[in-house]
Amino acid sequence: MTVRPRRLLFLCGLVPTLLTAAFCINRPSFFSGLESRVYDTLVRSSRTRPPSGRVVIVDVDERSLSTVGQWPWRRDLIATLIGKVRDLGASTIALDIVFAEPERYDGAALSPDVVLADALGGGRVVLGYALTFDGTAAPSTACPHYALSVPVVHRGDQGAEDPFFQATGAVCSLPALARAAVASGFMNAAPDPDGILRRVPVLMESGGRVYPSLALAAVAATRGSREMTMRVANANTSWLTLAGGVETQPEDGDSDPLSATEWSVPLDGKSNLLLRYRGRKRTFPYVPAVAVLNGQVTPDTFRDKMVFIGTTALGTREVVATPLDTLFTGVEVQATVADNLLQRDFNRRPEDGVGIEALAVIALGVFLIALVGQFGVGWGAIGGAAALAALWIGAAALMSASGVFMSPLFPTLGVTAALAAMTMAQSTLERVRADQAGQEKATAQRVMVQALLALVEIRDIETGRHSRRTQQYTRVLATALASHREFRGYLTPERIELLSALAPLHDIGKVGVPDRLLNKPGVLTPEELVEMRKHPAHGRDVILRTEQEVGVRDDITLGIAKDIVYTHHEKWDGSGYPEGLRGTDIPIPGRVMALVDVYDAVHTRRLYHEPLTHDEVVAFIVKGRGTHFDPAVVDAFLKVSPVLRSLSEGGDHLAA
Repeated sequence: MTVRPRRLLFLCGLVPTLLTAAFCINRPSFFSGLESRVYDTLVRSSRTRPPSGRVVIVDVDERSLSTVGQWPWRRDLIATLIGKVRDLGASTIALDIVFAEPERYDGAALSPDVVLADALGGGRVVLGYALTFDGTAAPSTACPHYALSVPVVHRGDQGAEDPFFQATGAVCSLPALARAAVASGFMNAAPDPDGILRRVPVLMESGGRVYPSLALAAVAATRGSREMTMRVANANTSWLTLAGGVETQPEDGDSDPLSATEWSVPLDGKSNLLLRYRGRKRTFPYVPAVAVLNGQVTPDTFRDKMVFIGTTALGTREVVATPLDTLFTGVEVQATVADNLLQRDFNRRPEDGVGIEALAVIALGVFLIALVGQFGVGWGAIGGAAALAALWIGAAALMSASGVFMSPLFPTLGVTAALAAMTMAQSTLERVRADQAGQEKATAQRVMVQALLALVEIRDIETGRHSRRTQQYTRVLATALASHREFRGYLTPERIELLSALAPLHDIGKVGVPDRLLNKPGVLTPEELVEMRKHPAHGRDVILRTEQEVGVRDDITLGIAKDIVYTHHEKWDGSGYPEGLRGTDIPIPGRVMALVDVYDAVHTRRLYHEPLTHDEVVAFIVKGRGTHFDPAVVDAFLKVSPVLRSLSEGGDHLAA
């Protein structure tokens, strides 16, 4: 069954569109890396929001180490640092440090661990720890982690996957230190498989209990609330609702996100928060720890601020790569999470994001199909490119304005695949049309040749038979000549077939020669010979008039036909007619036809001479090498002369 061209284009556009929509919904894992790069591109092209000004980092940097001494510092010195930060009015102090082993001290009256525990017990301090997943660390139940009560509410399927990562152990600070802190939280922040940190967990589960991240614990401590609820929307989206707490109002009178009694945090299916980075590294205020210890900090530096204490000195820091920077310290990751929570400013995927993207794939595919069907592939490519540009710009603007991530990846893949398929289909259709046109043209040429031959045969049946025999001779000779380096470029397989098909036309000009000359049994008089030699011009004029009437110019078929008809009596030494052309001035079709014409003419019985044997004909042609015939054509003739003998002795089928 034949498929109509428009229907074929429609199917070639629709099938890739539907396949891409299916991929969009199912999200095969091999697309994850590409989608991550798309996300990074949108993040880099989006406007970043400045920090809230309520988060400060106290940095154990190279300057601090060179002044105070190598890391780790004595616990009583850490206690002094915490006390000074608290005395300067910090609302919460979060330690991005783990004190897993007892302090080694030199007989001091009071253990540095006890001094640090007393400092932690002074309030407003959140201690960090690390959860593990390989079962080699101490069980998490051995550490007092200040677990949360987080009810999980599933929308729809109550048997959906648990929204928390399951830890098997933990690396904790000493129990006395952990009990002294007002709260604690895990510091885990693992990058994606490509090494880029895009999301961090804010809740994880271990031993059947749910624990907060260090940043979430610090924000909850600042807010004075530990009431949270997890609402699971689907396998990819959940919401953490924080409720209760003490309402606050900043002195400048502006609205404060923390003044709300409830707000929701968008998470993915495993309680990860998509980080909305505030810029490249060191976007938050960094205060050297030694400056705090030496009293070189102004009173307003920490007042009502959330302070994260961590290390960034070379050899002590943990760094990760982000979409915006390659050396982002772990303590600044915690600060970024806290600032996202404080400003309620997140990057997020909408609950129905996958469905919207699948609909965008289908809508753009239908638009492209309609455009290509109406205006062609060229306009379809322009329209598709414009639609994709608008899609990418819109996605970047949406993320910049609200942090909503709508991936243009699958719509882009859908448009590209559909356009490629329709382009290939259009190219195939054009090729089929061209092949059909070529076949029709070849058929028309055969009809034309046969009609002209029939016309010649009406005038002279022997001339007609001679013309038909030359067709096979020409094909054999031209094929042999094509191996010669000077003829290889011209005598292509297509041109050889055309040359052999047109060879029978070489004597069509004889229709203009009187019958008394065509059928004269004897030798022609000089006057009659002049009249007979007009037949090449008669044949060429017939073709020229046909070109003018039809309006054809520079047609390769008619060009070869004119060369055959008009120059097949030219000779290599210039003694031929009608122009007296010499050497390579004679067109190749004329040179080939000259030899073929002579071979058949002298090898076949005519009214005015007896036929020569094949060997006599070969000797005659060799004698004319370089005078009558092109030497290269003669050489090719000698190679195939046995084939020509076989064809000439084939008998009546050549005349059919």
